[in-house]
Amino acid sequence: MSWRRLRVLIQHLPPESATWTALRNATPEADLAAQADKGEPEKGRWSQQEQLLAAAVDAIRRLEWVLICVNVDKKSKRPDPPEPMRRPGTGPRKKTAKLTEKSAGRLFELLQGGAA
Repeated sequence: MSWRRLRVLIQHLPPESATWTALRNATPEADLAAQADKGEPEKGRWSQQEQLLAAAVDAIRRLEWVLICVNVDKKSKRPDPPEPMRRPGTGPRKKTAKLTEKSAGRLFELLQGGAA
């Protein structure tokens, strides 16, 4: 069997095959970030049906979160929004940094012209 024939066989395996799963799991973070920046999910390894199912799961999770937020006391701490289902070519969502008193003070100084 030639290398070309092997490549063609691997490329036409179903996306849920053990081979593609191993290849996706072995993808470095830099490659995942580059693929996520392209933003072309139609070129991913999931079928259109799987993409639609993931979108439906994300919508249900979001609706459940909204329902919880609406029915919790206003003074209570609300839960964090749900993580979207991980798609091929994207890494987990990064947490945003919280603004502390020290960083807020520094930001205020910079906005007032203290960055000389």
